[in-house]
Amino acid sequence: MIVKLRNVTKKYQEAERERVVLDSVDASFAEGEFAVLLGPSGSGKSTVLNLISGVDQADSGEIIVCDTTITSLQEPGLTLFRRDNVGIIFQFFNLIPTLTVLENIILPFELQGNSHKAARQRGQTVLEQVGLGDRADAFPDRLSGGQQQRVAIARALVHEPTLILADEPTGNLDPTTGKAVVELLLKTTRDAGKTLIMATHSMEIVPYADRVFRIDDGKLVEDTQRLRKGAEIRAELESQLHNQYEMKMSEI
Repeated sequence: MIVKLRNVTKKYQEAERERVVLDSVDASFAEGEFAVLLGPSGSGKSTVLNLISGVDQADSGEIIVCDTTITSLQEPGLTLFRRDNVGIIFQFFNLIPTLTVLENIILPFELQGNSHKAARQRGQTVLEQVGLGDRADAFPDRLSGGQQQRVAIARALVHEPTLILADEPTGNLDPTTGKAVVELLLKTTRDAGKTLIMATHSMEIVPYADRVFRIDDGKLVEDTQRLRKGAEIRAELESQLHNQYEMKMSEI
């Protein structure tokens, strides 16, 4: 297993009240799989990603990622671990506006100590993979939202991490663009044999996943078959409503 959570608990203090987000959670994620953490905002799915990446610290329990017990690491060890093993994709892209597309992409690769020449070559290769080979010298504000997320995907892949974490990567995109981004993300991670864990509130992503989890009363519960069936029913109903709308519009 690439990721293991053992008896992990995470609490937050909210005024005078203690909120338990994760309560003695056990979970594991295999090499090369696509797992979805499904739930509304505030349910704790982003907290799971932050704990797995070492951005946040568990109050108790053990987290093992790529054979490293990250709950035993301190800074700067956690930063170095993320640099070499984890790629992160954010909802709001988090591109540096003063850097070009290529410069944004190659930053993690250069931080590993690779030469600028090697970084540019690697960056251009990954840029071609996400269909933006001709936009290397553009600045982020010249790109659409979908194109910016493609750049973010390329940046997450450029240093060849074992694990990709995506936090609401389609949350800032329209449905059509979001679908294209998910398909691109899945293809690029599958082709590279990476493990992808995605936090989302979108049922549309469920059919793509190998496994689907929800957070229920502080527990991470696998519920793949039921949620996949629910996503299929929802898609069918939406298709029927769309067809009915189109028929009515054609009669006007």
